[in-house]
Parts: sequence; structure tokens; C-alpha cells
Amino acid sequence: MKLHVMRMRARGLIAALLGAVVLQAQGFGVRDENSLVHNIPYDGKFTFARLRYTTGPGGYYYGGLPSWAHGFPHAEVNLTKIVTAVSTLAAHIDASNAIAADDPELFKYPVLFMTEGGFWTMSDKEVLALRAYLQKGGFMIFDDFRDNFRGGGGWDNFASVMRRILPDGQFVDLDPSQPIFHSFFEINSFSIIPQDYDRGAPILRGIFEDNDPKKRLLAMINFNTDVSNFWEFSATGQMPVSATNEAYKLGVNYLMYGITH
Repeated sequence: MKLHVMRMRARGLIAALLGAVVLQAQGFGVRDENSLVHNIPYDGKFTFARLRYTTGPGGYYYGGLPSWAHGFPHAEVNLTKIVTAVSTLAAHIDASNAIAADDPELFKYPVLFMTEGGFWTMSDKEVLALRAYLQKGGFMIFDDFRDNFRGGGGWDNFASVMRRILPDGQFVDLDPSQPIFHSFFEINSFSIIPQDYDRGAPILRGIFEDNDPKKRLLAMINFNTDVSNFWEFSATGQMPVSATNEAYKLGVNYLMYGITH
């Protein structure tokens, strides 16, 4: 009888532990996002900035992180280290600032990075601020989102937010001839872009100033891919070196374009 009771208790404990793991995996173990942010003061030196936004339903799944913080800060810190190693860019290599769209500090950062467009939400105040940022010379990099993932709206959600920010902006499918793919490394084919877990080919789109492909690119959009995943895990041995190198080439070009345009 005692053995039976012990077995029942053990089964109950295992079930409880498995339940806790499942809850965490489903995103119920939500992290305190304020504890993630350790911004350094602006001093004129380049600092990679990431857009911090309110996460929509379904976005708390990657270790309980809000969707804006997936890979933060490792992805951009690792990329910045690579950029400073291959170029003369003077940058902070040990930090990445997380900035809300309506933070006045935003305009001090020429390049803004964002993940998980499917879970992106914006207030009217943030929409106006981000519109001003782009129109005054800011450059945005969007990465790590796809269609219909964990309840997120994928492209539809992303596009609806962008239409609020740039009502007249048109999404343009890019090809390797665009200047951004030659701003540092020569990228002549999108076949080099590695895929980790996304199915099919990545889709690279952009929004140009005045919808003119000959003018400045305001936003670089990596859809159906997670290029920054290779930056994030590049020092862990989890990603092939050859694939990581190609992902870094893309990231270096994005940064260089944003800084110089």
C-alpha cells in the first residue's frame, strides 16, 4: 500500500514538473522585460539599438521573453563585434540599447533593429514618432518573422502596422542589384542566405523614400527567415561556420548601408 502511494505521488510530481515545462514553453513563464534592459548613455559612439514594443498575443514563447527581445542582446552585440573587426567603425561592442519608439533618445541612433513583426503592436504616439524617425534619416532592419506562427499575424500584422507608420509606403521585393547588398560585401545572390528552421526561401523586401527605388531605403525587411538567429548563436557551436559567415555578411551590409545613407 505504501509503495502504491509513493508511486502515485511520484507520478503526480512528474506530471507537475512536465506541466511546468509545457507552461514555460508555451510562454506562461513571462520574463520581466524591464530587467532585460541595461541601456548605456549616448556618447556619440555608434550603439546598435533595438526597437522595444508592446508584445501582442502569442509572442511570449522564446524563454518567456517578449517578442521584441528574442535574441537580445546577443544577436546584435555579436554582429557589432564582427563589424568592428572587419571595418573602421568605432562602436560599443558590449551593449545594445533597447529603445521605445516614442523615446526622444531614438533619434540618436541611425540604425534600429526589430524582431518578430507578427507580434508587433504600436500606440498612435509611437506610430507618429517612428514615422518621424524614418523620414528624418533613420533606417530600420526587420528580421525573424513569418506567417501564422503561434497565433501571431505574421506578415499581415506587420504590414498593417507599417501602413499606419507610412500610409503611402509600398513594399518592394528586392533583388541582389540593390546598393544595400553591395555596401560592404558583394552579395550577388540570395541563395547564400542560410535558413535555420524556416521553410522555403527567405523573402527580402524594402520600403524606399518616396517609393522610388533610386532613393534611400527606409526599411530592410527579412521575411520568412531569421538571419539574426545565426548572429545570436554564432559563438556557441550550434550553427555551421559557413552559414554564420553568410548571415554576418548580410548584417554587416545592413549596418553599413544604414550608417552611410
